[in-house]
Amino acid sequence: MSFKNKTVFITGASRGIGKAIALRLGAEGANIVVAAKSTVENPKLGGTIFSAAKEIEDVGGKALAVQCDIRFEDQIKNAVEKAVNAFGGIDILVNNASAISLTPVEKTESKAFGLMHDINVKGTFFVSKECIPYLKKGSNPHILNLSPPINPDIKWLANHVAYTMSKYNMTMIALGLSGELKKYKVAANALWPRTTIATAAVRNLLGGEALINMSRTPGILADAAFYILQKPSSECTGNAFIDEDVLSKEGITDLEKYAVTPGAKLYADLFL
Repeated sequence: MSFKNKTVFITGASRGIGKAIALRLGAEGANIVVAAKSTVENPKLGGTIFSAAKEIEDVGGKALAVQCDIRFEDQIKNAVEKAVNAFGGIDILVNNASAISLTPVEKTESKAFGLMHDINVKGTFFVSKECIPYLKKGSNPHILNLSPPINPDIKWLANHVAYTMSKYNMTMIALGLSGELKKYKVAANALWPRTTIATAAVRNLLGGEALINMSRTPGILADAAFYILQKPSSECTGNAFIDEDVLSKEGITDLEKYAVTPGAKLYADLFL
């Protein structure tokens, strides 16, 4: 399945994993809608919707930068409308935007709880809702949520239950949509990394440069997304994929090129 002239709506695509997926698909000739908040660069985070759009165009894709805070339904509607006006429809939705706060219940503030659920859960839900009418008319349409397989083992809930709840909800949205949209041949899946990924969140919130050096680059998720999203949408749906497994099924087993520090011991992701 070619991505040429396909329109891909990606939340949180101004940096990190979202931008990596945008660049990977943009290089295949896709139209990328960069839907994110950043219009002015934050030195700690890097990147804006405009810088990401330029990078996408530099690798051969077409890009539309749209400022969108997915906590607000009116901004979602506006972003989807602009995407459809610019490119004529939406073929793929990548729900990547996410907030993280790894705190036990006693130390979880209402603001942090609300932010994670407003972005991870509510945002993902309503971006999906607004895109569905166009996905139904899309070419090999897919929804891909960046969220982990659901595992009720207490160790994945203890110490950061608010964050875990929100990420599992993203996966539940994908699985629920796979059932609701199957008759329309719209695929819905989740994707998660086996190891930590070198992003601003890992550097600033989780483990600094030490953890970055034990991580893989966002490119591994971009490549995994590439293989998932080109599969027939009528067949590849209702899965919670792990990046390594996706690549392995494509015959890619040497993953050293994705390591930030070649040869370093990699740090397993939070949910695996």
